[in-house]
Amino acid sequence: MNVTLDGFMAAKDCGLDWHFKSWNEEMARATAEQLDKADTILLGGVTYRGMAQYWTSDPVNMIRPREDLDFASMLNSYPKVVFSKTMTTVTWNNARLAKRSIGEEVGELKRREGKDMIIYGSGKIVTALAKLRLVDEFRMWVHPVVIGCGKPVFKDLADVLDLHLMKTQIFSSGVVVLHYNVI
Repeated sequence: MNVTLDGFMAAKDCGLDWHFKSWNEEMARATAEQLDKADTILLGGVTYRGMAQYWTSDPVNMIRPREDLDFASMLNSYPKVVFSKTMTTVTWNNARLAKRSIGEEVGELKRREGKDMIIYGSGKIVTALAKLRLVDEFRMWVHPVVIGCGKPVFKDLADVLDLHLMKTQIFSSGVVVLHYNVI
């Protein structure tokens, strides 16, 4: 999850301009490598709409870096489970709306054989899964920017969530990825 140094995942208007300022090919490669270790993507409705619109529009545009093409190919082919109380249909390839509670859906997915699941954005989903103790690992991509206000990552998480730092990764842009296991 991309976050600002002051802990926000998006600006108040859901903007991610701060995120794109430090994005580079090195990070695109790492993102594709991270997605390659997964086989299912979990999304909230807002994140789904934004990502589906961007990543399905001309994914083979030659202006995009090669790493983005690989990422787009994976995103478009992977199964996606969308959690939304307002959406009634999804159109992105291999996407489906969750029919049960988040705990039941993710619990069943965790019991299946396969690779990891990954969540993009979707702070409400991250918080709900953290409350249910269904998150095994957090990868926080901390960007060297402070925006002062916005959408906090762990809004409404009342309980303490103990984490253990497993690894750090530093990019030339100043972005640091913190890999935490949940204790």
